Amino acid sequence: MTGQIQCYTGEGKGKTTAALGLVVRALGAGKKVAWVAFDKGGDHYSERDVLARRFPEVELFVTGLDRMNMTTGTFRFGVTNEDKAEGERGLEIVRDLFQDARHDLIVLDEINISTHLGIIKEADVLVILRQKPPEIEVVLTGRSAPKSFIELSDLVTEMRMNKHYIQKGVKARPGFDY
Repeated sequence: MTGQIQCYTGEGKGKTTAALGLVVRALGAGKKVAWVAFDKGGDHYSERDVLARRFPEVELFVTGLDRMNMTTGTFRFGVTNEDKAEGERGLEIVRDLFQDARHDLIVLDEINISTHLGIIKEADVLVILRQKPPEIEVVLTGRSAPKSFIELSDLVTEMRMNKHYIQKGVKARPGFDY
């Protein structure tokens, strides 16, 4: 079986959620799964909690600094040198996972936006993706996927936002938005 590269991108909600659905499907088929979270530091992401508690067979790797201030409900924008160092750490994890070739599915959560923001370099990601062992399925998530990622991918799904409750002032909610 040949592993494909899937890319979930777009301005709409549901990219990480779609990847989680694929993880559940892969686990149900007895596949080995790894999840590398880019730029998702902090301990408030519900998907990581459930993966760790309910699906301990998923190897979970978290990179990035915490951008959310849970007290004020604010989000830190901008990219620091520490953000870039964390992004590089994430790429090194992916290199190691590809070299080990123990997984059937590897999700690179938020790698698209991390590249778009300059946390990691597009050229570096492309080098790694081109070294993907042929049997491994890879999922790239995050808005603003670079054109090169879309061209390299075998499947591209774009989430389009038609309407979002944030437009009515609803703040991000645990379990539904993070």
